[in-house]
Amino acid sequence: MSRPTVLIVAKSPEPGRAKTRVAQTVGDEVAADLAAAALLDTLEVAGSVGWPVVVALTGDLDRAARSSEIREALARVKVVAQRGGGFAERLVAAHNDADEGFGVVQVGMDSPQLAVTDLLLAGQALGIHDAAIAPAEDGGWWLLALRSSIHAKVLADVPMSTADTCRATIDALTENGAHVFGLRALRDVDTWADALALAQAYPRLRSSKVVRQVVGR
Repeated sequence: MSRPTVLIVAKSPEPGRAKTRVAQTVGDEVAADLAAAALLDTLEVAGSVGWPVVVALTGDLDRAARSSEIREALARVKVVAQRGGGFAERLVAAHNDADEGFGVVQVGMDSPQLAVTDLLLAGQALGIHDAAIAPAEDGGWWLLALRSSIHAKVLADVPMSTADTCRATIDALTENGAHVFGLRALRDVDTWADALALAQAYPRLRSSKVVRQVVGR
C-alpha cells in the first residue's frame, strides 16, 4: 500500500485544558507548553514521511500555547474539525474524514517520541493486514492504522482511556473480520513522571526541552 494518510488527532494546547494530569504537578502553563511542544514534535515527524497529513483538531488555537508556531505548522497540512459526541465517536469521524482510499495511520499528540520508521512500518503493514496497532504502556494504544475506514466503526463501542483499551480494540477489530498486526509499545506522556522519562530518553525533542527548563537542566 502506498502513501496512506497520517491522521493526527489533536486538542488545542490551552492552559487549563491540556495535559491536566501534568498540570497537577507543574501547573497549567507548563502543561500547555508541553502539549504544544508534543504536537509540534508529532507534526514534524508526520511531515517527514512524505504522505498526506490530516489533523483532526478540537479547541481554540487563539488560546493555545505556542499558537503562532502551531498555526505555521498546521498551514502545511490539512486540518479538519473533530465532530461527534464522545472521543470514540470523534475518532470514527476523523478516520472517515482522513481516508483517501489508501489507508490511515492515526496517532495522537501524547507520544512525541514516535519515529518516521514507526509510520513507515505501519503503512507497510497495511499492504498485508487490515489493521496495525501499537500499544501504549498504560494499556491503551498510541498508533492505529486501518486499511479502510470501514473498520473504524468498531471504535465507537470500545471504552477509551482504560487499562484494557488496546486489547478491546484488537478484539473489536478481529470480531469485525480484520487481521491485526502488532507494532512496538511506547510510553504516553500523561503525567509529569512520564515527561521526565521522555526527557531522559529523548533529549532532543521540543517536549524534552520544556521538561529541562522546569527541572533546571
